[in-house]
Amino acid sequence: MPVIYHLVRRQDWDGRVPGEYSAASLAEEGFNHCSKDEEQLLRVAQRLYSGERDMLVLEVDTGRLNSPVKWEPSRSGEIYPHIYGHINEAAVTGVRQLLFGDDGEFSLGPTG
Repeated sequence: MPVIYHLVRRQDWDGRVPGEYSAASLAEEGFNHCSKDEEQLLRVAQRLYSGERDMLVLEVDTGRLNSPVKWEPSRSGEIYPHIYGHINEAAVTGVRQLLFGDDGEFSLGPTG
């Protein structure tokens, strides 16, 4: 199963209920936003989180998720994976820091 990526503020990840995580978008929109690959993730980060310094990236194995994933178009027509429910921790196979460079661009840190 493919791995998808979810951006999260460190404080939200650290403050999660043990065993599962969900972004505010689950209550607001009915799903957790994700990206299909690292390239898409970095574009989203640059667009929505430019300048933020304490972001993490969850690597989510879709085969281990307890919640369904739907691949849906955004307003621009680009396809994004959406998780319709909580992200169970067993599906999170890696947590990486989102690094903000001196050039104002994001990059991914090593899996930790």
